[in-house]
Amino acid sequence: MTLEIVEVDRLDCRFVDHRWDFAEEGSARIERHWEERRRANPTLYDGSVLLACRVARVIGENGARTLRMSLFKTRFSRFLAWRDLGWPDKSVYNCFSMPAVRARDGAYLLGEMGPNHSFAGQLYFPCGTPDPSDIVAGGHVDLAGSLARELAEETGLAAAEARAAANWTVIFDRQNIACIKRLDFDAPSHALIAKVRAFLASESAPELADARMISNPEALSDHRLPVFMVAYLSRALGEADEIPLRAG
Repeated sequence: MTLEIVEVDRLDCRFVDHRWDFAEEGSARIERHWEERRRANPTLYDGSVLLACRVARVIGENGARTLRMSLFKTRFSRFLAWRDLGWPDKSVYNCFSMPAVRARDGAYLLGEMGPNHSFAGQLYFPCGTPDPSDIVAGGHVDLAGSLARELAEETGLAAAEARAAANWTVIFDRQNIACIKRLDFDAPSHALIAKVRAFLASESAPELADARMISNPEALSDHRLPVFMVAYLSRALGEADEIPLRAG
């Protein structure tokens, strides 16, 4: 299994038109798969999502490291079939942004996917597949904005209240491209988890079934953690020193 971790200074994501042969030529199989998944989970919604069809790493003249991606629109049912069938088209990537929420004591926040999620029970940083609402002026795809939106929707936390890392940690795990930005909150882990759980309790249909803080590398043996999450946390938990409070 190929897995690579790189650091980049910026993401340059553009929306493009793209004909996806897998979706066009396998429409009957995709429809059958969608019907099967819907029978098992009737809450699944076939909305529009964005996938990447071109990915390149670029070093600028000033040494700035940029990850450039072209993203196109497709239906969630097509994405789900492609993913569940083992990514038969290797020219397409599932690219998404994730906030690595870190408490002052070095613990990281994980969300347990709710029963209505297509990966119910798995443990992730709060995140979601980008969608057309992330397309902004000039055809740019705002993955930083997607990160902030998903964090607020799933946990009630505001990205603006944290200190964001200057760079992105990008993990290439087969057809997954996880773009992770660390967000340091000036609060201990018990206060952060209490705030998130209070938010989940207030929601009529929360996206997460539960949330937890992780600070011990031994917890990485949990089978509900995807490979890219284990890869990130294996490195991150080695840096779990106390973070000083900001003035003001």
